[in-house]
Amino acid sequence: MLSVLKLFLLPVGGGIPSGVLLAHAKGLAWPVTTLLYLVSDVILAFAFEPILRLITTVCGKVPFLARVSAALKSATARSTSHFAGTGAGPIALIMIAFGVDPMTGRASALASGHGFVAGWGFAIAGDMLYFTVIAITTLHLNSYIRDPNTTMVIVLIAMFGIPPLVRRIRIRRLLYQRT
Repeated sequence: MLSVLKLFLLPVGGGIPSGVLLAHAKGLAWPVTTLLYLVSDVILAFAFEPILRLITTVCGKVPFLARVSAALKSATARSTSHFAGTGAGPIALIMIAFGVDPMTGRASALASGHGFVAGWGFAIAGDMLYFTVIAITTLHLNSYIRDPNTTMVIVLIAMFGIPPLVRRIRIRRLLYQRT
């Protein structure tokens, strides 16, 4: 189980498909695998929070960084306004963590005024949804391909390739609707 947990602790998205495949190969049940991923998120929360607080403190004391921080808060409010009527509510924060990563979700929650428990709760909820999608995709694809390395490469390409493709299609659709 420790080797699966270590893979889940990798900061890059490749830890999920490789951890899921390793857990499957070792015969770990899906609830155990999911719990290991949740534990990795909790470890991440305790490791990242002091760094986030330090960055917040520094940004408040350096004028240039304070302006950057204000710009980021404004950008977050604009980008989440289509999820929730005003500001970054719980669903918007969960979707940020799902769409980007839990650290960005937590930073957005902090910018929206949420404390440690609620902020990480939203971030972890979004990340667990992301884990579920990637884990199910990985296991189903591997049942057809039957080669863990090929499966992992395909899932990684999809993880990093589909989001920019979707953004490009959305932008083109918006530009087409405006004309």
